[in-house]
Amino acid sequence: MSEAAAAAKQAEPTGFLQIWADSFSQVVGQITGAALTCVVRTEAPPDLTPPGEGDFWAAVTCSGALRGETILRLAGATVLRLAQIFMSEPATPEAQPTADHRDAVVELLRQVSGIVSSTAKARWGEVQVLVEQAPAAPSWPPAGTFWLQIGDEGPNSMALEFGLSAALVAELRADKAAAKVDAVEEAAKSSSPARSSDTSADPAQGTGALDRLMDVQLAMTLRFGAKRLLLREVLDLTPGAVVELDRKIQEPVDLLLDGRLVARGEVVVIDGNYGLRVTDISPLAAS
Repeated sequence: MSEAAAAAKQAEPTGFLQIWADSFSQVVGQITGAALTCVVRTEAPPDLTPPGEGDFWAAVTCSGALRGETILRLAGATVLRLAQIFMSEPATPEAQPTADHRDAVVELLRQVSGIVSSTAKARWGEVQVLVEQAPAAPSWPPAGTFWLQIGDEGPNSMALEFGLSAALVAELRADKAAAKVDAVEEAAKSSSPARSSDTSADPAQGTGALDRLMDVQLAMTLRFGAKRLLLREVLDLTPGAVVELDRKIQEPVDLLLDGRLVARGEVVVIDGNYGLRVTDISPLAAS
């Protein structure tokens, strides 16, 4: 893939992130009474604080017409400044973020996500957006990473790092590809009125949109079973403890894509690595 093609592919989800930028600007602007510039970037801002122990993580889950996950990373200084804005506290850069500050940022992100959900409805339909604080970085590798720069560049600028799951990136790219196909069809109809009555199906129609999704990498997960534990039981776990799952050893295991069941099968060993021999495809995946 050429650099130009890779850059274009990376930029495709920015339309969805621009909704986040506009919504963030609206919420913070209402609090401060002043306009706030928020810009979506496909490259990290030059003054962005690298990942560290004081980072704040938030998990954003989209469901409904648009499905997938996003992980947000904020440096400690950004958490402090946003919380002070949201809580109408005086700016004290030397302070350390507290639990109250982190709770304030979660509430701020939830207010922003409410506007995102309302705005996204016009394009995708009903989209539910759930924001929760995450204990650490996600276990799944982001399929796309973007940054929301708040304010001008400089030592006092703020930035939110967005890591998008493969499922969400795929849906956003499919939506854009489908929109392009629709635009081409509409243009063809407008330029060729004599063919507007021809309803024969073209098997090659939309092939380009599908081809653009073939190189998307998807993170797959095997699930051997589940178990619900009381908090006291979790705290009592020690090395060597055994947690019994709700599935028999002879039962098939689940193959998950972004938390959704796509197939079941039996575990095999291939060159010393675990593998899965698929025995059943989920109806949801086959549809």
